[in-house]
Amino acid sequence: PLGGISCSAAVRTQIGNKLEMEFLDQGEKTVKNIAQPVHVYFINMAEAAPASAPQAGVSPPAPMADKPSVAVLPFSNMSNDPEQEFFSDGITEDIITDLSNVSGLFVLGRNTVFAYKGKSVNLLQTARELGVSYLLEGSVRKAGQKVRINAQLIEGSTGGHVWAARYDRDLTDIFEVQDEITQTIVAELKVKLLPEEIQAITQAPTDNIEAYTYYLRGREFFRRSTKPNLLLARQMFAKAIELDPFYARAYAGMADCDSFLFLQYSEDVSIDGILANCAKALSIDTRLAEARASRGLAMSLQQKFAEAEAEFELAIASNPNLFEAHYFYARFCYTQQKMPEAARHFERAAEVNPDDYQSPSLLQQVYHGLGQPEKARDAARRAVERATRDIARNPDSPRPLYLGANALATLGEVEQAKDWAARALALDPDDVLTKYNIACLYCVFGDLDAAFDLLMEMLPRANYETRIWILNDTDFNPLHSHPRWQTVVEMAR
Repeated sequence: PLGGISCSAAVRTQIGNKLEMEFLDQGEKTVKNIAQPVHVYFINMAEAAPASAPQAGVSPPAPMADKPSVAVLPFSNMSNDPEQEFFSDGITEDIITDLSNVSGLFVLGRNTVFAYKGKSVNLLQTARELGVSYLLEGSVRKAGQKVRINAQLIEGSTGGHVWAARYDRDLTDIFEVQDEITQTIVAELKVKLLPEEIQAITQAPTDNIEAYTYYLRGREFFRRSTKPNLLLARQMFAKAIELDPFYARAYAGMADCDSFLFLQYSEDVSIDGILANCAKALSIDTRLAEARASRGLAMSLQQKFAEAEAEFELAIASNPNLFEAHYFYARFCYTQQKMPEAARHFERAAEVNPDDYQSPSLLQQVYHGLGQPEKARDAARRAVERATRDIARNPDSPRPLYLGANALATLGEVEQAKDWAARALALDPDDVLTKYNIACLYCVFGDLDAAFDLLMEMLPRANYETRIWILNDTDFNPLHSHPRWQTVVEMAR
């Protein structure tokens, strides 16, 4: 078009907050030589104006999207108790989930919008940065068995109110309020709902508010990632299931906890138990992407590779913004030596969760293996930045320390890498993955005997996936010509 250009969603994500331009959501388009539809934005160069100061008397260009795009900003916690933060976050996420079930809408995922949590935002600028036509913002005040929710839908191009409402309800009515908000937005944006979408929106995840509260607490603990928090999360999900035996998300949450306990902390977890929880979740809700992702991971741990891949594909098709689906799939691709695919899914996992340090940390290994050192350094920089934030939040966890140490080594920050490695070993000297990753670091430093010593110590307790990683990890290349390497190979197999 005259005076403008079109770009993909990936380009808008990379440059959108660096340019004073209007990115107009065009929805998904079919592009020549690309198999899958591409989400497209139009940049009107002629009418671009600064985000914070629109030109007087000039209206922003009208959205031209095939379907409306919406960002649900994190609802503010207006309760006096900061511990209720998980509740306002949970309501935000559930509204995102409900709106995402509407095929006539494009809805940004949880991890993109939660970058704005706790920040005072300029609505016009935020809509421009996110490239959406509409913003939903609100607040939650919970007091005893009462809840007040304020919500407003804002037009991104003008900052004007499309709709606003206040709900004063009993806590047990929370799911009805979420449904009302979702259906009102759909009506205001004149989007037609399919029958299965109406069912997905109106079907409450549970009718037990106490179970819902336990589930939200479990989700909060789960995202803190440390072993004690994963165990606490599992207890919360188990309590939710005890209160409501048909709570599909809680079963998926338990499966995720067991998966992470097995993968990150080599706990003696039953893979059959993970599969049973996934099966229960899917028997209740066949559309639940989280259950598909966990089932794919469990299948890969059972070495049922074709079934695992099929489950990961189903999970991503159901929810393209699900972090676990991309992260688990990337790990699977790495063990199958499908490095380009591993890179693609690690990149997507890092994109949908801006706080995740694990994906860029592992991504640097993949790029090393692909012979792309500049991309490896870029991934390492992102890993260090994110790991630093996580260390401040979770000072008792060795994982951000040892993964961050390897990223620091890639960037040539040797002394800080050694410091982080020493701190990780001091926190959990017996942890299998801590030893594994410090062994990688010793290889980078040229201390091959120390690397072999750690591998010999951890291999008897290493699970199948960890042994596969040892055989494929390019960090261990310096060990391959050493006489002790054959012993490692025999133990890994």
